[in-house]
Amino acid sequence: MQYWLMKTEPGTFSIEDLARAPRSTTSWDGVRNFQARNMLRDQMKKGDQVFLYYSSTEVPGIVGVMEVTKEGYPDSTAFDKKHDHYDPESDPKNPRWYMVDVRLKERFNRIITLAELRKYAAKELKGMMLLRPGNRLSVTPVEPDHWKFIRSLE
Repeated sequence: MQYWLMKTEPGTFSIEDLARAPRSTTSWDGVRNFQARNMLRDQMKKGDQVFLYYSSTEVPGIVGVMEVTKEGYPDSTAFDKKHDHYDPESDPKNPRWYMVDVRLKERFNRIITLAELRKYAAKELKGMMLLRPGNRLSVTPVEPDHWKFIRSLE
């Protein structure tokens, strides 16, 4: 099993939205970065665990855990001209963008804030991609030791 962190803006898609989805499961669409796309397409496997992280908000941080329920497949929103994630250069015969399905496993009782995580950047969370300067990827791997430590904070 692998561990991941996926970012969302709560005004666009929140943990509450995920909880309201049928079977608390949805497709994680709209990723438009090639490095993140490659992780969705090539590395994420069914059963992998994922931190749900709020970005671009007053208090960014981890709000819960999801599980990958379906491995990477073409992101249909890229082909839909009416969708915000439409990409005119994406071809259904040779898809450019991919998505996975995720299911809500757990809502945290509190947000594990980015500020709190940064307190551990020099030791317990050393090297965590989220905490690296300039990292803006919406999908990042999480080391097993980092996963365990963050879970202990909740």
